[in-house]
Amino acid sequence: MTHSRAVSLMVLVTLMWSIAGVVTRHLDSARSFEVTFWRSLFNALALIVALSLMRGPALWRGIARARWPLWASGLCWAVMYTNFMVAITLTTVATVLVTMSIAPLVTALFSRVFLNHRLPARTWGAIGVAGLGIAWMFGRQAVEGGSSLTGILVALGVPLAGATNWTLLQYIHQKHQRDPSVEEPDMLPAVLIGALLSAAVTLPLAWPLSASAHDLSLLGLLGVVQLAIPCLIAVRIARVLPAPEISLIALLEVIFGVLLAWVGAGEAPGPTALSGGALVIGALLANEAFALRQRRLSVA
Repeated sequence: MTHSRAVSLMVLVTLMWSIAGVVTRHLDSARSFEVTFWRSLFNALALIVALSLMRGPALWRGIARARWPLWASGLCWAVMYTNFMVAITLTTVATVLVTMSIAPLVTALFSRVFLNHRLPARTWGAIGVAGLGIAWMFGRQAVEGGSSLTGILVALGVPLAGATNWTLLQYIHQKHQRDPSVEEPDMLPAVLIGALLSAAVTLPLAWPLSASAHDLSLLGLLGVVQLAIPCLIAVRIARVLPAPEISLIALLEVIFGVLLAWVGAGEAPGPTALSGGALVIGALLANEAFALRQRRLSVA
């Protein structure tokens, strides 16, 4: 997979991730932990079907014999699946998104410390500008709407788990590249492990279940289209794109989420949201444009 194609697929992944907000606005009765449970359950069912078709019986044998990296990655996915939805029930969406905007900085720091990655100045600059854009978009709304310390602490688990996961995937791939005799583990089943863990943890908290048939259809859509498919693609992309770049492009989820809520739920963004979104998109485009120019110069 080329770098350009990996970037394009990662943008598609963020678009699929971003439908969660607009879809949940149309739920009838499902709330809080029940939303997380059904979404994770449908995600797990979709992943079982997909991975069984891709891997066959070897899927379950591989999970049974898996070493610690697969389970560590699965735990990271479970935290990301669960903490995002739980945090939204404890504090405002704006506060959660502002908290999640530190993901590129955390990923870059982890890559520098654990993988000894030397990041170019353009990437650091893009991370800073994108973070400012998201803070500008939602900062005022977060202050006006109030926030919960517990919600902020729960939301912090999302960027921390995401940074840990991307760094782990990069470490495994680099280790295989340095020594081809070392077998590179199949990390796709980690996405399934995360979904199963998330569903198992939230089921007791979601009981008794009250979702309507309408809710189940929407949550099934989230489980398959918003989680299962894009997460499988993201694991494959992690073999091509550096962890900080993945985390930076993932910020587009915020922009897409605002636009979808505007079109699909009537939540029109104000001038602050539009100007902040322009900063984020501008930072992403500038970073990718400089990277493309540098690769062309290197080839020349």
